[in-house]
Amino acid sequence: MEHITLLIGIVIVTALVFDFTNGFHDTANAMATTISTGALRPKTAVAMSAVLNLGGAFLSVEVAKTISGGIIDESAGIRPEVIFAGLVGAIIWNLVTWLAGLPSSSSHALFGGLIGATLVSVGTGGVHGEAVVMKVLIPAVAAPFVAGLASMAATRLTYRLARGRDEADTAKGYRAGQIASAALVSLAHGTNDAQKTMGVITLALITGGAIAPHSDPPMWVIASAGMAIALGTYLGGWRIIRTMGKGITDIQPPQGFAAQTGAAATILASSHLGFALSTTQVCSGSVMGSGLGRKGGVVRWSTAGRMVVAWGLTLPAAGLVSAGAAFLADQGTWGITTVTVLALAICGGIWAASRRKPIDHTNVNEGPAVEPAGVVTTALQTVSPPPAGTLAPAASEADALAVPSQRDAAAPAQPATASS
Repeated sequence: MEHITLLIGIVIVTALVFDFTNGFHDTANAMATTISTGALRPKTAVAMSAVLNLGGAFLSVEVAKTISGGIIDESAGIRPEVIFAGLVGAIIWNLVTWLAGLPSSSSHALFGGLIGATLVSVGTGGVHGEAVVMKVLIPAVAAPFVAGLASMAATRLTYRLARGRDEADTAKGYRAGQIASAALVSLAHGTNDAQKTMGVITLALITGGAIAPHSDPPMWVIASAGMAIALGTYLGGWRIIRTMGKGITDIQPPQGFAAQTGAAATILASSHLGFALSTTQVCSGSVMGSGLGRKGGVVRWSTAGRMVVAWGLTLPAAGLVSAGAAFLADQGTWGITTVTVLALAICGGIWAASRRKPIDHTNVNEGPAVEPAGVVTTALQTVSPPPAGTLAPAASEADALAVPSQRDAAAPAQPATASS
């Protein structure tokens, strides 16, 4: 193994901690729809996802090269302290958004952290602006739309092909398809996201003189990054799984299959091209697209709006935290110690806050309160009404204001039941 100093060792451990948070933060990407539709039990789903994330880490190193030598100029005087500060900002933002149940981008938290710390310690010359725009910002904007449109088209096609078939019979096949597509998303997530930690550790080894510039990640780096993200995935980010599986839209098995297949294809293609894509944004866009693709489907736009705000804040917020951490770390040993103590205190406080209303595999499918359909959803339902004989997932505001006698006249007779 390469010669590693104490500071580089601290950076490596911190990078693996980030990888661990990335794992439980992004478990929802692969398994939220599978869990919400009942295709797999929650613990079984996260265990399968963990194994496939580990396997995916060994498939490619193109994204790792983008991190270690693409976005940050490794020859511009980047020191291990800078990478440490960048990781601290990314970890704190990951935990804040996890506590809020928002599926924000762990990838963008990492990019923002590295960029913010580099700007404070080195200056603008340490950041490859063109690479940031071409391989981070443009994919960040385009990927959710591409995945959403693909998922919406796939959902419509899926329902059209199954038209006239018994729903109970087709549901079994779609659930099997969901399991297969969820496995593909998990493999793709390991291929894309584990590489980001590999790239950070490789960058730390390069800046510390342990390996030559432009080197590929050593095998021990690949293995440790894969195991860290797999362990985080197995523990399950239940808060974000609930948001993505129940909070955005009501997912049925055909929608889950279409959403996950579209997301997996997008992530795998981006990994092959070396784009450090946000798997969270891709999968969230796919889920929204599947909600729009089903007639009568309701997308909860207030939840989607909060997600988009979190996406927009991720880069600058993580960058600001890392910039402050970099300023302290540049002061020497006492600065690095201060950053470490503050980071541990903040992370401990977030964990303690999460224990007030714990969410785990036993209550993850207890979705949020039904949200009335807004203007956008009502307009879409007017154009594409629900199929005859089915009930819309949520009552619209117009239904709530309808005259009771008109509703009673239109509704079929139902046997009397005791009120709950």
